[in-house]
Amino acid sequence: MHSSRSPIVVVGSINMDLVARTPAIPLAGQTLIGTGFDTTPGGKGANQAVAAARLGYPTCMVGAVGEDVFGQALLGHLAAAGVDTAAVERVPGPSGVAPILVADNGENSIVVVPGANAEVTPTVIDRHAALIRSAGMVLCQLELPMATVSHLLALCAQAGVIVILDPAPAAPLPEAIFAQAAWFTPNETEAALYVGVGLTPEEAARQLQAKGLKNVMLKRGGEGAYVALADGRSQWIPAFKVQAIDTVGAGDCFNGAFAVALLEGRDPFVAARFASAAAAISVTRRGAQASMPTRAEVDSLLRQ
Repeated sequence: MHSSRSPIVVVGSINMDLVARTPAIPLAGQTLIGTGFDTTPGGKGANQAVAAARLGYPTCMVGAVGEDVFGQALLGHLAAAGVDTAAVERVPGPSGVAPILVADNGENSIVVVPGANAEVTPTVIDRHAALIRSAGMVLCQLELPMATVSHLLALCAQAGVIVILDPAPAAPLPEAIFAQAAWFTPNETEAALYVGVGLTPEEAARQLQAKGLKNVMLKRGGEGAYVALADGRSQWIPAFKVQAIDTVGAGDCFNGAFAVALLEGRDPFVAARFASAAAAISVTRRGAQASMPTRAEVDSLLRQ
């Protein structure tokens, strides 16, 4: 294992979320009058980085933003949260954006326009290979090109770096990736792409592990999370009961907090409970990165 403070390195997307609040998600051809609008920093990668950094853990981001007004703002938000942005590149053209609709009942629908994130190529990974090799853990998602994710996982496998792969948004994965990720953390709809629908979490986890995955974390929102370890142990981690007002970024919050807890030497089930507490706090606030809790807030919820 690396020293306890080897950084978390997040390789992933950085977006500006353009969030409209609406009474309901509109149907095709329907126009609704919205009740509010915000621009808030998002992107699954950046969200996970902010979640980890807010908890006081050294966190570095590898990615790209555009040379537009959003690019500067996104870098500023990451730095303000304590994320090291030295490996975030500026590229010509627009930053990634995500128009998001959030309905009064908390449901959301999202369109992700990659922009600069599409420029995070395998070459970019190679430029920052020394940083990636130095990581205590690498977090990645699927909002970057698949070739980049494949290249990253191969590099980490060769360097012996632990990877938590969040298959979001779900997409078919090259076979090699299943053996290279130490952790696989889909939500219910994402898991269904890999193992089909109608399975219990226990069955889904078993089928994912049969594909060569080691440790599986099935995120089930308000129901909690099901953790299945490579050593055969498994456990349901119930969710904390809270009044959710905005679930955007909750899964990212979970992953960032989970990585922090694992690197601090916690048992995976204990780490999942810590992550569950962090995610529970995040859904009680609006915005993806804006909702990420501090260490004191998570500790306080865990003590209750």
